[in-house]
Amino acid sequence: MPLPASPARVLISDFDGTLTQNDFYQVFRDRYLKGDASDYWTAYRTGQMTHFDALRNIFAAAAPGEEALWSLTSQMHLEPELKGCLNQLHEHGWKVEIVSAGCRWYIDRLLNQAGVMLTVHANDGTVIDGRLVMERPAGSPYFSTENGIDKAGVVRHYQTAGATIAFAGDGYPDLEAALLTDSGLRFARGDLAQALGERGEPFRPFSRWRDVAQALAP
Repeated sequence: MPLPASPARVLISDFDGTLTQNDFYQVFRDRYLKGDASDYWTAYRTGQMTHFDALRNIFAAAAPGEEALWSLTSQMHLEPELKGCLNQLHEHGWKVEIVSAGCRWYIDRLLNQAGVMLTVHANDGTVIDGRLVMERPAGSPYFSTENGIDKAGVVRHYQTAGATIAFAGDGYPDLEAALLTDSGLRFARGDLAQALGERGEPFRPFSRWRDVAQALAP
């Protein structure tokens, strides 16, 4: 009798600041926002505004036009070895899905530019009158009022199906999903690493996304 198939392996990864070195909102804010407009992030961190609304207001605060918005993505620095990393992970039985509190408008474009296709769970967005207008993904099974996407919900979905889950992230919205993941398969940098450290929770640090792929698929 053949042995039952091994549970699936799924790497669930944040995008901004994880698959890229910099977040889109950071490069946007640094380029276009002045004075009080940058306080939207402070309002989020002090509990006065959801993470989604903070990003939405930041993106709506300037109207540089679609071409200028797209040019900002070059400053995000997507993992240059992404395609090879994905091939390596696939050879070792890992499926990769993206979970992001950011916007599909630039995520899909960057992945397409890199020549890769991945399942992406992220907020919707279009450029209207020169502004990037972000909307919560109302039809998503992982809808979240706070972040747009419930990252922990994606982790729970695959755990319920019996999958082995690895998670990689860099931000506060990644914390709940990271805590659901076994510490040996929990990769963190930036704000997520700080938040886990403050709770005494172990994790595997990484500098760039290639480090995560090489740890899972040596």
